[in-house]
Amino acid sequence: MENIVIKISIMLVPALLAIILHEVSHGYVAERFGDPTARLLGRLNLNPLRHLDPIGTVAVFIFGFGWARPVPVNAGNLRHPKRDMIWVSLAGPVTNLSLAVLSALLLKLITLIEPMLAADSDVVIRPLRMMAAFSLYINVLLGTFNLLPIPPLDGGRVLTGILPSRQAALLSKLEPFGFVLILFLIFFTDLWKLVLSPVISALIQLLAGAEWPLVQHSMQYLFGN
Repeated sequence: MENIVIKISIMLVPALLAIILHEVSHGYVAERFGDPTARLLGRLNLNPLRHLDPIGTVAVFIFGFGWARPVPVNAGNLRHPKRDMIWVSLAGPVTNLSLAVLSALLLKLITLIEPMLAADSDVVIRPLRMMAAFSLYINVLLGTFNLLPIPPLDGGRVLTGILPSRQAALLSKLEPFGFVLILFLIFFTDLWKLVLSPVISALIQLLAGAEWPLVQHSMQYLFGN
């Protein structure tokens, strides 16, 4: 039980920041382009109670992946709905990948200053290192996964904004079934093994650099794999 509490305490803050900032960024960019819906509904803040989905939150600690309640965006309020939705949709993945870069820099900083600290500082440094490693992992995962070109994922909405109107309308019709399609592709095809997992691992290794073994060790501790 104590081990579970330790793992949750390590994952909690990075997971909340990754999931909540992803959604807030959608609402913030939407408002910049003319849609105040998220702000009017009180969703442009970091209060977890405003954003968290119970199942998506629990999934983070079990599977290392989760989601929040989507921030509402009214495309009809955007000045150029088709074009602006591209930027609104990209805001979430871009935010996650930016957080991944910051997490990698923090991991490198911890490694740099650790030799200068007292011998008993490991009680603080080790959890901080694992928090930075998990933040790197979950932000790369969320940023990459959400770029899949399947509605209602962000990548699907980006593709809808890029395609000509007729093709965009056809793609939009997939949205009610998109979540089921995503689950099918992940659990019943080799999409995860052949495409997503290698891409995610490559990005994490690229950002972590020499600290890649530390990330691997942290993931083994947190998820036992």
